[in-house]
Amino acid sequence: MFTGIIESLGVIKEVVTFGTNKTFWIGSPLSSSFKIDQSIAHDGVCLTIEEVKENMHRVTAVEETLKKTNLDQSKPGQRINIERSLLLNNRLDGHFVQGHVDTVGTCKKIKDRMGSLEFEFEFPQKFAALIIEKGSVCINGISLTGFNVKKHSFTVTIIPYTFQHTNLQFLKKGDLVNLEFDMIGKYILRNLHLK
Repeated sequence: MFTGIIESLGVIKEVVTFGTNKTFWIGSPLSSSFKIDQSIAHDGVCLTIEEVKENMHRVTAVEETLKKTNLDQSKPGQRINIERSLLLNNRLDGHFVQGHVDTVGTCKKIKDRMGSLEFEFEFPQKFAALIIEKGSVCINGISLTGFNVKKHSFTVTIIPYTFQHTNLQFLKKGDLVNLEFDMIGKYILRNLHLK
């Protein structure tokens, strides 16, 4: 479980394909503190630490993860958002994030608002019921608030601090992002469908 508050930017150093899996070596200022079997969010994807060497760590994404996330397109040199799991004795500064990405979205527009930036994202319409106006959404592991919500798109505003401390600073129109919709909304929707 995570909060969507990014702790560090990492850099993908190496990507190795093995069967239907991809293994990633990632360097970050936090890597040396990681422990084997620890769950760490990488662009919002919960992955298990398999090995730690100096300031790098290794994780593997399986086929199911690669199908639902943007990790299949990851390349050496790419920046990736890193967050350690939630400690239950701390404040929840973002929102509950599982690290279980629902789908990928596409960056459709980036607008400079003279002090902040607006990003518009498009997503598959089958997820439309999972986002509400002023509701929580996780983009590449970042806890954000959606607005201007439509059937297949929404907008978020990014403050300068978030922009400078996450990989959103490298995002361009047409790029894919990982989307995780609010967990509480998913449970409510499932409950309604079961009645």
